[in-house]
Amino acid sequence: MTARVDVLTDGYAGDRVASTVTLIRDGDAVIVVDPGMVADRSAILDPLAAFGVRVSDVTDVVFSHHHPDHTLNAALFPDARFHDHWAIYQGDRWEDRDADGFDISAAVHLLATPGHTAQDISTLAETDSGLVVLTHLWWHADGPEVDPLAEDLDLLRANRDKVLRQRPALIIPGHGAPFAPR
Repeated sequence: MTARVDVLTDGYAGDRVASTVTLIRDGDAVIVVDPGMVADRSAILDPLAAFGVRVSDVTDVVFSHHHPDHTLNAALFPDARFHDHWAIYQGDRWEDRDADGFDISAAVHLLATPGHTAQDISTLAETDSGLVVLTHLWWHADGPEVDPLAEDLDLLRANRDKVLRQRPALIIPGHGAPFAPR
């Protein structure tokens, strides 16, 4: 079984900031990754509807890390389970678990990738086109080579290498369009 990955909105960073928001579907799992800052909530909701997905269909939301530009619109999905680096949250339930190696579905897995923050995780989706990695190890296709906000630049570089060793077909960065790694 493989997942289907669709970007709902390409993020950007500069004078204004928006996270890249992504939809992953795998069997019964309907996952939104990083529903953070966007110019208008329609940038998330309209593409979601175009894919035939209602807000109530979303089963899981993943936060790559806890900066507001990646989490601000989480409340759009009140029925979902929320995943971060150390727990799953739903309603008034808090279930401790390490995200590293956690399977959201058969083809969607979490990987600890600290560096930008100590709590960063990446989402790995096995698709018909190969492995897709959603991560804040890169802001966009061109880097930046030196993340100006990285809490641990050496760890960030080591985790970039860890991700690239998995030979992803596509990387979906925190603030840009998907790209094929070089």
